[in-house]
Amino acid sequence: MSAKYKYQNITISGLPGCGSTTLLSLLKEELEPDGWVGFSGGEFMRSYAIEKGLFNPSQSTHHLATAYDDDFDRQVDYGMREKVSTSDKWILESWLSGFMTQNVPGTLRVLMVCSDDAVRIDRIVNRDEVDVTDAKKSIHERYEANLAKWRRMYAKEWQEWVVQTGKLPKEAEIDFWASELYDLVIDTYSHNKEKTLELVLNAIKKT
Repeated sequence: MSAKYKYQNITISGLPGCGSTTLLSLLKEELEPDGWVGFSGGEFMRSYAIEKGLFNPSQSTHHLATAYDDDFDRQVDYGMREKVSTSDKWILESWLSGFMTQNVPGTLRVLMVCSDDAVRIDRIVNRDEVDVTDAKKSIHERYEANLAKWRRMYAKEWQEWVVQTGKLPKEAEIDFWASELYDLVIDTYSHNKEKTLELVLNAIKKT
C-alpha cells in the first residue's frame, strides 16, 4: 500500500441520482496521475448488453440486471471483489460494489445517498432528458427488478458477510445499501460535488 493512503482501494455505491457516477469521474481526475484506475460496473454491463443485443439504447435509457443471466452477473460482481483482494488503487463504482467487497481489508466503501427524492428525480430528468413520470418509473422498475434478482442470487453471501460478522441481525431484510455496510456515507443533497470529493480524499489519505 502506498505510504500516502490509508486505503488501497475505493468502492462507490448508490442508487440512481445519488451522484456515484459523478464522484467516480472526479476521483479518476484527481487520482489517476498517481496510478489509480476507475471502473464503472454499470457502464461495463450496459456496453455488454448492447453488444449482445440484450438492450436497445434507442428504446430505453437504462437496462435491468435481468437482461443477462446469473452467471455473468456473478462473474462481474465477483470480479470486483477479486480486484480489491489482489491489487490496489482501484476505484470501483456500481450498485453492488460496496456489498461485494465486504470484509476485504484496505477498501474504503462509500455509500452515496440523497435525502430528498425530488432532487434525485430532478437529476435523472436533466441527465437522461426524460420527463418526471418516466424518471420515477425508471427508478422504481430498476430498483425492484434488480433488488429481487440480487436478493435471490446473494442470500448466501448476505448471511456469510453481513449476518455472521455481526453487521446486521439475521432478521434484518437484505438491504445492499444499509449504512452499516459502509465506511463513509455521503448525502449529496447537503454536500455538493466538490465537498463530496473532499470527504473521500480526506478519508483515504494518511494524516
